[in-house]
Amino acid sequence: MDKPPVKMMDPTLAEMGNHLSDAMKILESGKLESEQGKERRKLSWKDFPGPLQGDGQDVVSILQLVQNLMHGDDDQQGHRRMQYVGEQGHMALLGHSLAAYISVLERERLRKLTTRILSDTTLWLCRLFRYENGSAYYHEDDREGLVKMCRLAINTHYEDYATEGFTLLSSKHPVIYQSAACRPGLGQHLCSQLGLPLSSLCIVPCNTMFGSLHQMDVALLDKLIRDDRESGKLPLLLIANAGTPGAGHTDKLSRLKELCVQYNMWLHVEGVNLATLVLGQVSSTVTAATKCDSITLTPGPWLGLPAVPAVTLYRHEDPALSLAAGLTSSQPVEKLRALPLWLSLQYLGHDGILQRIKHASQLSQQLLEHLKTLASIKTSDILDSEVSLIEALRMVEDELNSPVVVFRFSQDNSAPSSGGSVEGYLAGERDILDALNRWLGEQLAQQVPLSGVDVVELEDEGTCVRFSPLMTAAALGTQENDVAALVEKLGEMIPVLSCTLRFRQDFKDEVLQQASLSYIEDQSWPGLGGVRYEARTTDLDEDKRQYRVERINSDLLKKLMELDTDLYFSDGPEFCEEKNCIFIGMATEDLDVAELVETIVSIGRDIEESGKLFENMTEVVRRGIQEAEQQLQKANEEKLMEEGVLRQIPLVGSVLNWFSPVQASVKGRTFNLAEGCLDSTEPVYSVKAQMIKEASLDSPKSVTKRFPGQKLFRRHGAGSDSVSDTSSVSQLEESFRETAHVQAIDAEEAEVPQEHHVHIVAEMALSDQRVPEGQETESVDTLR
Repeated sequence: MDKPPVKMMDPTLAEMGNHLSDAMKILESGKLESEQGKERRKLSWKDFPGPLQGDGQDVVSILQLVQNLMHGDDDQQGHRRMQYVGEQGHMALLGHSLAAYISVLERERLRKLTTRILSDTTLWLCRLFRYENGSAYYHEDDREGLVKMCRLAINTHYEDYATEGFTLLSSKHPVIYQSAACRPGLGQHLCSQLGLPLSSLCIVPCNTMFGSLHQMDVALLDKLIRDDRESGKLPLLLIANAGTPGAGHTDKLSRLKELCVQYNMWLHVEGVNLATLVLGQVSSTVTAATKCDSITLTPGPWLGLPAVPAVTLYRHEDPALSLAAGLTSSQPVEKLRALPLWLSLQYLGHDGILQRIKHASQLSQQLLEHLKTLASIKTSDILDSEVSLIEALRMVEDELNSPVVVFRFSQDNSAPSSGGSVEGYLAGERDILDALNRWLGEQLAQQVPLSGVDVVELEDEGTCVRFSPLMTAAALGTQENDVAALVEKLGEMIPVLSCTLRFRQDFKDEVLQQASLSYIEDQSWPGLGGVRYEARTTDLDEDKRQYRVERINSDLLKKLMELDTDLYFSDGPEFCEEKNCIFIGMATEDLDVAELVETIVSIGRDIEESGKLFENMTEVVRRGIQEAEQQLQKANEEKLMEEGVLRQIPLVGSVLNWFSPVQASVKGRTFNLAEGCLDSTEPVYSVKAQMIKEASLDSPKSVTKRFPGQKLFRRHGAGSDSVSDTSSVSQLEESFRETAHVQAIDAEEAEVPQEHHVHIVAEMALSDQRVPEGQETESVDTLR
């Protein structure tokens, strides 16, 4: 059978496609240069701004520069933060290159081509998203479509606006209504672009009695509109949500549409839930968006298409007003904005688009089903107030069909707690739970990066973790196993969160019982809490005391971080108001809070006493040196009187010492650090005090050891693998030495006997031999 003839492609288009494919492979592979080239690149001037080279550069060199700017130092870190770009993404990138190439065609051919691209893309989008008889406006900024809709509504309500301008608005003040759940700054952006005062913006609160907390209060909106009409204002436009930016909830679009028809207002809808319009089964609340005046779609993140424009579909019968609002343009080049989307939609096809939206929705349902089986996880904000059966079923339907899953850790305080208590801090429970959920979201995003979860702040619920696969799955390549890994990690972190929540109050109580510790109240810290070791000295001024506290807590933090434990110790959040304190991280079930606090006190006391000993030793040594200098000076005077003046003359003294030697006695000195005084060395050599020191080192002590692999601060019988009878002090000393076990000192042996004082011998003469002339003062220099 003969093959059908193959049409020849334009060589320029073929070359463009090949160049784009080669460039993408080079930029994504990161293997363009050798290791030697990377070393030379570190000192290359080409990475710094400078004049253009006279002879130009080849394509490979330019792509190398782009790659260096894209990745930076990621090669040294071993990873790259690059979005997943599939074949459909390459088609979108090719569309930008084609748009530049097509723009050089002759005007008539360009007009025909752009008209075809624009009409095809608009028709496909209207059929995909069930928006019949709609027109399309393509824009880079996803807010620009709403700005154009406002201009169109103004031109529609103010007939002479094209000639009179904003003078007409002073007689009848326009009002734009938006939900309190809309994305922040949207209304301010509209007023800025339209030249309207902020008084033209009306924020409609969400429901507080019935339905979702993120749905617009329709009854209150009706009242606000009537009040504005009675005061002579013109209700112009209403912004509703089909998937709020935070929780992904959908407003009651059917009732809002009826209200807009009643008051002749323009209804605009935006949100991530609009993507589900392509599915076969869509909730009734989202389907109502197809009857609204305009909707804004963002197919780029939904389908994983980089740099494709957002699309606003709208219905309006007067082309002149659309042209006046800037929705249509006579410039064919502007119509080429739809070219990347035109290519990508054809490449994916109807089934490909449907498969990607359906895959994201299934990921949400998979996560939602698993979350409902986990304890202490809240996935719905349905109120406990009584609602009708129809309203309850509708709320359940909205929850099950929403592609956005928002969950939050929230422990039930009514259940009895084991090993801890939650009494006493219920007033600040909201802030504590927000901190724990913030930590939970950050840990999940770090340990399961392909899940695409992030942290969101909601007004009523507080800090929550959000999973929105429609906005992230196509770019990250999220699969079902990533959701399973997310659920597994979440199951591992829930016990840690519960234990930390229980032990916070116990930790506070234990710290308050210690006179040398101060409890730091910081409800934004995700962990047990903060503590500060306070110096017990009160005879210092405030500056010296603060310096001592800072030094003690700094050394204490270093010592705690060296311990063999699973706890996390830190100096606190970056913008913490409290200074010179130590914060303890998340806790586990087998944590012994009392032992932890005792260890902190013990280490802090040791550091404080060692600091005092050092300061006292410095003063004692200074006084001892002064006393030694005085005694040496007195000894030199006695020597002068005993030997005579002639023996001090170098030449004469040598002759006299030759004929008549002087038998001078040698006197040694020892400096006692404990008593801070100088003593004679005769007792040292007579009783052999060195043997006492050796015997003290060899004397047996009470030895208690921790089992190998056992962590500190673990309670007996609370899931530990081994049992330890050692005290916190012995545990601390063992962690300081990795290769040798340090023997613990019993309480009755804590005070060292006087005969065990360490003596530092500063001998003025080491033997009975005569001291040569000129060396009499060496001992003084040695002491100094």
